[in-house]
Amino acid sequence: MNAPDDLFETHRRFLTRLAYRMLGSVSDAEDIVQEAWLRWRDVTQGEVEAPRAYLARTVTRLCLDQMKSARSKREFYVGAWLPEPLVEEIGTAEADIDTQLDAPIALMLALERLSPLERAAFLLHDVFELDFAEIARTIDRSESACRQLAKRAREHVRIDMPPRNKIDPVEAKRFVEAFFKAAHKADTSDLQTLLAQDVAFHSDGGGKVLAILNPLHGIERVLRFFAGIAKKVISQQKSTTLYKPVLINGMPGYLSLERGETLQATALDIRDGRVHAIYVVRNPDKLRHISLAAA
Repeated sequence: MNAPDDLFETHRRFLTRLAYRMLGSVSDAEDIVQEAWLRWRDVTQGEVEAPRAYLARTVTRLCLDQMKSARSKREFYVGAWLPEPLVEEIGTAEADIDTQLDAPIALMLALERLSPLERAAFLLHDVFELDFAEIARTIDRSESACRQLAKRAREHVRIDMPPRNKIDPVEAKRFVEAFFKAAHKADTSDLQTLLAQDVAFHSDGGGKVLAILNPLHGIERVLRFFAGIAKKVISQQKSTTLYKPVLINGMPGYLSLERGETLQATALDIRDGRVHAIYVVRNPDKLRHISLAAA
């Protein structure tokens, strides 16, 4: 690679995570970063004083353009919307790089409720530590306006975001395996010991595959749901043919091929030894970037 390409590659991870947090889509984020790279190659490198800030500005503007059409599509989305799962190996060096860049699903849902400009100002300042002068140039607003955008976004995110704690990789795998086994049994006694009383279950099928349309809240409703699914699978004699523990948006979870045919990604929000939220993505359009061969 030549020098411009080398310089771009040093920022690719940062740019991809920025685009992902803006859009909630791995594939769209990769397309945005590719477009930014094409534009970067046409720039006279000596004229760019701060490449990271310049590239962040490019990616943010491309994302803001993309969000105009993406948000209109979500108005007609079937069922609950969840972001495309960001999948990494548990306990690998790659998963530990820039831990501030992981994107818990609860955060992504909180960001989804912000305006595009609030989202941009919050991410660029609070997450990626750009100053407000640079943010003002990026979104074409005054510095004071950017400060207000970030403040409003911060208040919404603080309200919506639950506290998080890091889980040891070995413990994460053990917990995920226990949950997987318990969730696939008609007897829910084991599953009950793993769930918080106020657990919430979210599922995204996008109208393409079976999924609940609205979240379930409370341990009794969630237990009845899993018991019903397990009984149906047992009666149909269709078992899960794939299971792999992974990190999904920085949270313990797993990939599985349910009933021998439907790929899904399940993420667990674990706090104080209990599952407080379960996020299941089944929409095949959101799982295209996941390699079954690798799993």
